[in-house]
Amino acid sequence: MPNAMSDVVSRTFDPIPRRKLYQEVVDRLVARISEGIYVPGDKLPSERELMSQFGVGRPAIREAMQSLERMGLISISHGERANVTAPNARAVIDQVAMTVRHMLITSPQTLDHLKEARLFFELGMVRIAAEKATDDDIARLRRRLDDHFESLKDLSHFLEMDKLFHREIAAISGNPIYAAVSQAIFEWLEEFHVELVRVRGAEQVTLNEHSAIYDAIADRDPDRAVKAMERHLKRANEVYRQLERSAGRS
Repeated sequence: MPNAMSDVVSRTFDPIPRRKLYQEVVDRLVARISEGIYVPGDKLPSERELMSQFGVGRPAIREAMQSLERMGLISISHGERANVTAPNARAVIDQVAMTVRHMLITSPQTLDHLKEARLFFELGMVRIAAEKATDDDIARLRRRLDDHFESLKDLSHFLEMDKLFHREIAAISGNPIYAAVSQAIFEWLEEFHVELVRVRGAEQVTLNEHSAIYDAIADRDPDRAVKAMERHLKRANEVYRQLERSAGRS
């Protein structure tokens, strides 16, 4: 008669699937990059050499190379050996993008969390910008604002100019991770809830708010910059709540 505990275990746990060969190749190459055996600028061995080293076929090597490229660890040019690249913030954030998109689709609470995170993040960024902005930084931000006003002539560019204005504020920090996070948050909101970043017919309101943010940064007034950004983002969040209520989702 079978043991009751073993019966429970057999019904509770599925067999552990075997890993694909390319995943083993990825792990070994990542380890070599992490250990400094291959550094940015180095070329990896040829496909044939890697096949010999790891004892696998060409399909496993090519799939591993594609995976490493998606991770931002190598670049691939046709007919050449893969080149190890320096890590960058955008590539790292792209690795989590699929998970964030899945959360936005499947979990209604995720949008609220993202709005809260954006508010916290943008208020921090605008304060840093007002505290650190150089004359050159302010000149670049002015050009972004002018480009945004110019997009009123062709509203198909309005949202892109909006994103670049916010990204420029984050870039003033001098931290590339901040700029990449700013762009990623905006793109996730744009993809799933575009009304949070643009309400059609309210373009002039957005531009007036951006002007107030710019003026505060140009005056090196952190507190006023934070208040201007907070008004801007909270208006967008309130518009979304109104849209939800009108759609009967609240």
